[in-house]
Amino acid sequence: MNMEETVARFKEDFDLFPTANDKLEYIFDLGKKHTTLPEEEKTDDTYVHGCASDAWLVGECKDGKLLLRGEGTSEMAKGMLTLLLDIFANRPVDEILAFDPEKLHEMGVVELLSPVRQQSLEAFLKMVYAYAQKCKEGGN
Repeated sequence: MNMEETVARFKEDFDLFPTANDKLEYIFDLGKKHTTLPEEEKTDDTYVHGCASDAWLVGECKDGKLLLRGEGTSEMAKGMLTLLLDIFANRPVDEILAFDPEKLHEMGVVELLSPVRQQSLEAFLKMVYAYAQKCKEGGN
């Protein structure tokens, strides 16, 4: 399943919920599958600056793919990280770089986020695309 298909799958899931609160509850439920990072990976370089709550994102290049792992501290951050990692993690770098992040709006969840949480999303995306660009240029 490619990134656009993953977004479409999440849209189908979100469309099942009649209210904004139900959709937010779904995000919180996604956070229950959230993973954590070892303390040594929680550095200033991996910290998502601009996120409303503490969050870290680790990116590694392997065989032309961007491997991502993250951790958030709030229920919303955990849920959104789980959702976004499902979309962006372990993807070919070229697919990530070609993906238009505006397509995330098609899920029907971005507009539910407060302006501060939307800034958090932008901070996450900025890091993902920076990691992907670094991989493309041959870095790690």
